[in-house]
Amino acid sequence: MFRDLVAYLDSIKARDPAPRSRWEILIYPGVWALGFHRVAHWLFVGELFWLARLVNHLARLLTAIDIHPGAKIGRNLFIDHGFVVIGETAEIGDNVTIYQGTTLGGTNPTNGEPGKRHPTIEDDVIIGLGVAVLGPINVGRRARLGANAVVTDDVPENATMVGVKARSTVVKAETYAADFVPYGTPCSENGDPVLQKLATMQARIDALEGRLGEDADKAARRDRA
Repeated sequence: MFRDLVAYLDSIKARDPAPRSRWEILIYPGVWALGFHRVAHWLFVGELFWLARLVNHLARLLTAIDIHPGAKIGRNLFIDHGFVVIGETAEIGDNVTIYQGTTLGGTNPTNGEPGKRHPTIEDDVIIGLGVAVLGPINVGRRARLGANAVVTDDVPENATMVGVKARSTVVKAETYAADFVPYGTPCSENGDPVLQKLATMQARIDALEGRLGEDADKAARRDRA
């Protein structure tokens, strides 16, 4: 158990340059929220629903992070700062990073889908600040959800989602797998697959315009001849 805790703290330190030691990480609200959730989820599975909600309520008061006791969470979840909401039927894989203001929200249970209402987040996903992931959708492995994106459709693996409603740009995993991207949002043009795609499209447009100009010059010379 001690080794598991150390591995968990080290996984957070690898994603956050701010802490100087593991002791500092131990007082992170996200670490406490996850600890409370492990207890609440155990009670929830044991059908001690009122006690589970009580633990959830205390965790929310102390950490400003609201994780429903029914949510299923894998290893090494890192919630950086607070004001995060995770719904009852949400499922989160391993090594997921969630920044402040994120909501993993659900559909209305009166719409005929009372079962799975919240999203499934696969391994190694980065969810930027202010993101809303809504409904029983699937976010594929190693996806990045950029700041303030509103995601309502399935996200393929290795995709970067941006905007409202969020759109995706799929890039090869090896393009960005080497480094962790804070907030899921590259800050340089070289690292942003959306800007890379736009630059590629612009280059094609420039090439087509050049060819059209050459054809127009040839046609003008033929007319003068």
